[in-house]
Amino acid sequence: MPKTLELWWDFSSPFAYLGAAQAEALAARTGATLVWRPMLLGGLFRAIGQVDAPVLTWSEQKRDYYFKDLARWAEFLGVPFRFPTRFPMSSIKALRCHIALEGDPAKQRAFREAIFRAYWSEDRDIADDAVLTGLIGDGAAGVLAKTQEPAVKQALIASTQEAQQLGIFGAPTWIVRESGKEGFELFWGQDRVQLVERALTSD
Repeated sequence: MPKTLELWWDFSSPFAYLGAAQAEALAARTGATLVWRPMLLGGLFRAIGQVDAPVLTWSEQKRDYYFKDLARWAEFLGVPFRFPTRFPMSSIKALRCHIALEGDPAKQRAFREAIFRAYWSEDRDIADDAVLTGLIGDGAAGVLAKTQEPAVKQALIASTQEAQQLGIFGAPTWIVRESGKEGFELFWGQDRVQLVERALTSD
């Protein structure tokens, strides 16, 4: 039966950046329908009683290890990576821009990839209107104006609330659904792709 792969993510997460770099190839290999589900990770963390930037609460040893491991993963996946000097970063406006671009999937994809790269490789301020304008390109003024519309704001709120209801607690989260069946399988992390692939290809 056809399966759907939902990728729940936020620009603010380095793990989501690395997960997103694998998503389209994973869907292509398995024949799954890929659905990108943006959520506000900070809002989700607050809702479930988690601090905004868990990595900053870790011991120095664990934090040093994860920074090295992020670099290893980036090299392994062939994506550029440099931990930003601005962390944590407010991603709410960039996420709203992504939602505002829903009517143009190609432009939405280009924007999503550009924002991830801008923050996690180029150390740019993705909360800045000038940066967003440059990354959106043509029609940027209209897209930024839409970020203040109640419908766009509510879409991000609703998505984040849905993430909480599904039991999501971090990014990236992969949800595998099978047409005609209730329930789903949930996987967390950029390093769970093999398990996600097995779920997508198993009967």
